[in-house]
Amino acid sequence: MPLPRLLLAGASFRDRSLASLGAMLGIAITGAVCFMIPLPVASLPLLVAPMGASAVLVFAVPASPLAQPWSVIGGNVISAFVGLLAAHLIPSLPLAAGVGVGGAIFIMSLTRCLHPPGGAAALTAVLGGPLVAATGYGFPIVPVAANSLVLVLAGLIFHRVSGHSYPHRSVPVAGHQPPPATIIPHPEDIDRALEDLGETFDVSREDLDLIFRQVEVHAERRRRAETAGKPAR
Repeated sequence: MPLPRLLLAGASFRDRSLASLGAMLGIAITGAVCFMIPLPVASLPLLVAPMGASAVLVFAVPASPLAQPWSVIGGNVISAFVGLLAAHLIPSLPLAAGVGVGGAIFIMSLTRCLHPPGGAAALTAVLGGPLVAATGYGFPIVPVAANSLVLVLAGLIFHRVSGHSYPHRSVPVAGHQPPPATIIPHPEDIDRALEDLGETFDVSREDLDLIFRQVEVHAERRRRAETAGKPAR
């Protein structure tokens, strides 16, 4: 029976298997390393829940702008700090939670480290209660920054071994150059098209440009093969 179609474009069963293995090792290594770090409060967890979501991005979609090292480290740490600040300044727990998450998204956007698990880090800081409050402003450093840093280092090593680009770079495939006469969208055209759609996509402008160029390479090969009466490769 054929495997069901995977949700993510470009994903293969091998990639998803490697992503699962990478996340398993990444979280295990993060926990093992952080176990050796003295915690500011003895009862604080060695691992915070947002790291599970960060692992999904780092190991399953390493090309995503949301999964890059600065996004993981900066996003989680900044968000935890914003959440902690909201908890200290706002007496109402629901309001503090809303301000913490909303503020985290705003600051992450300004500092170019938007990272979805950061919202969970901000919420954890708000909902942690006396346990997190007892750390003062140490919670964003230990365990959040420590967890994030070790997870990113594990991702760097794992993707180097598995052959993925991390941190991601939009690099054309060697030898795949489109013919000179081919019309390829200019990067500014891509910007205008994205503005027309009015949506935010989890892919960089550079990657979209690279995809268009690679599509044109294979389209030209197919046209030539059809003209020659041979199957395209």
